[in-house]
Amino acid sequence: MRLFLLLSLQLLTYSAYAAADTTIAEINADTTSAANVMPTTATPVPVFNTNLNYKSSIPNYKARLVSIIVPTAMMTYGAVALSGGSLRSLDMSTRKEVMEDHPTFRTDVDDYLKWVPVAAVYALNMAGIHGKHNFADRTILLGMSGLITTGSTFAIKSATNRLRPDGSTYNSFPSGHTAIAFMSAQFMWEEYHEVSPWYGVAGYAVAAATGALRIYNNRHWVSDVVAGAGLGILSTKAAYWMYPKLQRLFIRNPEQTSTRVLLMPNYNAQWKSVGLSMMLMK
Repeated sequence: MRLFLLLSLQLLTYSAYAAADTTIAEINADTTSAANVMPTTATPVPVFNTNLNYKSSIPNYKARLVSIIVPTAMMTYGAVALSGGSLRSLDMSTRKEVMEDHPTFRTDVDDYLKWVPVAAVYALNMAGIHGKHNFADRTILLGMSGLITTGSTFAIKSATNRLRPDGSTYNSFPSGHTAIAFMSAQFMWEEYHEVSPWYGVAGYAVAAATGALRIYNNRHWVSDVVAGAGLGILSTKAAYWMYPKLQRLFIRNPEQTSTRVLLMPNYNAQWKSVGLSMMLMK
């Protein structure tokens, strides 16, 4: 599963990942160097190393209490709104005002905006601004965060069976787009807040815009968006808490275990085709 996630992300945004974490023993970070050129029957191509290196185990994740309380309170807000009362009235009044001011507003930007913080993390690494973890670890953490977020979202949607404001389906609570957006923003925060907190702030701004667009698209109530934000943040935190423990469980002696994956793009001039070769090295 780990290699499947890594290879899928590599194929989708290969140019971003190629320069990430190339500074490893026996691999020259300068991809124009002759040491990085592999002879083939077609055109020689550079070799990029994804640096799946586990010689150093990750320390246990620590989080401030307030960073847990806030997203928990957001999810509680959404749960209370499900039962009616003043919070449910706020859902209705907000929707009414939005529809009166922007009755024809529709956009698909929110479908893509939710992934911007994740893309930014890998783009920053490509640019040489490295975050907390190497390519392998951050990708596994992203995969775990995504699985927790989507799994929890679908389970809650099925349990609550809430009608969307546009009346289309009964799977409104919580907002899946917002959950993914804030999962992405929290992922960016975890990787880069030690470099500069403004990276995290930018990620949260993008996530907040995603949530707002879900309301303006008449796809979600305010409480759906608030709960989705809390769920996304907690899901990422859960992944960062779990991963060091899983790493120690499955890799019993990190000081003696090291895995490398070499991804080698190639081009055949005769058939005008491209390919990608993968090698596992212990």
